[in-house]
Amino acid sequence: MNSSLVGKIEKAKRYADERETRVRFSSFTVDVKGENESHTVRLEDNRLVCACEFFAGWGVCSHSMALERILGQMLPKEALSDNPLAQPV
Repeated sequence: MNSSLVGKIEKAKRYADERETRVRFSSFTVDVKGENESHTVRLEDNRLVCACEFFAGWGVCSHSMALERILGQMLPKEALSDNPLAQPV
């Protein structure tokens, strides 16, 4: 294997291991499969926004909180809700 590629692979592993301090999402769209249907959650303007009806009324929902738990500190601080149940594990 090319020595340059080996170095890149090692650096990629380090970046992945240090993801909490190295990786921050700026935008994305995710489909979260709920119990009855899928819901689209987007990161826009540093906020998680879900297309479900519950989010429209409350500004948070099980779909957005699940992504907070999954992505944790890789999200911008502004995207995290105040709900302690949504905090990363």
